[in-house]
Amino acid sequence: MWGCGALLGARAGLRLCRELFLAWNRGWSAAAPYSASAEPSRVRALVYGHHGDPAKVVELKNLELAAVGGSDVHVKMLAAPINPSDINMIQGNYGLLPKLPAVGGNEGVGQVVAVGSSVTGVKPGDWVIPASAGLGTWQTEAVFSEEALISIPRDLPLQSAATLSVNPCTAYRMLMDFEQLQPGDCVIQNASNSGVGQAVIQIAAALGLRTVNVVRDRPDLQKLTDRLKSLGAEHVLTEEELRKHEMKNFFKDMPPPRLALNSVGGKSSTELLRHLAPGGTMVTYGGMAKQPVIASVSQLIFKDLKLRGFWLSQWKKDHSPAQFKELIVTLCGLISRGQLTAPACSEVPLQDYQRALEASVQPFVSSKQILTMC
Repeated sequence: MWGCGALLGARAGLRLCRELFLAWNRGWSAAAPYSASAEPSRVRALVYGHHGDPAKVVELKNLELAAVGGSDVHVKMLAAPINPSDINMIQGNYGLLPKLPAVGGNEGVGQVVAVGSSVTGVKPGDWVIPASAGLGTWQTEAVFSEEALISIPRDLPLQSAATLSVNPCTAYRMLMDFEQLQPGDCVIQNASNSGVGQAVIQIAAALGLRTVNVVRDRPDLQKLTDRLKSLGAEHVLTEEELRKHEMKNFFKDMPPPRLALNSVGGKSSTELLRHLAPGGTMVTYGGMAKQPVIASVSQLIFKDLKLRGFWLSQWKKDHSPAQFKELIVTLCGLISRGQLTAPACSEVPLQDYQRALEASVQPFVSSKQILTMC
């Protein structure tokens, strides 16, 4: 195991980790494409044995690395973010819960160290991401089955690779699956500074869609507004501005939204519905306010609005692994063309996980916490 990062800044540490991995990979023997039964090694992992407050129940432990079987892949993790779904899973209030004790983390990127004798889809040195949730990415290395991984290009920015398999996938599918949008059409969303929200802004811009992006008022509002507009946001409004009567005139100058994306619920979702075009759709994929979505009878009858929900894990169940891989390829193309970047991130060494967990649940935080594994 390498011990970089403790005395380095987070970004410098992550760059050094990447250089070490690449140097290590160049020294890999071509004569050993898969691992035989090697001496068991120990890895560091963030483990929780029961549900509760992540800052209290998650512990950094040493685990024994499993032997590599015929269809297994030994992966050294490079970086893994902390997402709201990770927090909810540890709390025990998510739709998918792993058997306890469990290693945290549903997303991340790693580099293949060795493969089993029957593995054909990846090779040592490849970068891989999880094919599904619950894999347990908050650990320095692990042995996974080949079918649990998807290979991605190694020339992607590391932060983009680490945050590829959840938020951008959710954003892309919601933009594509519920309304037949055409260039020039409008989309409105709340929680626009979230990981999904930032991905929606960029993917929508790549598709020629116009966006109205709603955020909560905050002390650094102008800084946030400037960042979202730099990503391609056409309009950035606060929740309070969206409730004003003057908003009627706002939508005279642009087409009313045909699609609304809701990750908040409560009054915020009610306002999104109020501005939807007749026949439009609101898709709910989160509930940060912990309040129900309320639609008036008149909106349903006279505007024929549609209320839908989206959960990426369910989408994966309803579609083949090949279709998910195709989605990843599409998103990698957007990243390679500079049309999709990682959300604002703060890199935190694995041993400082408590700080990262606490920061992840603070209000008005626009920076995603990414655990670095060196």
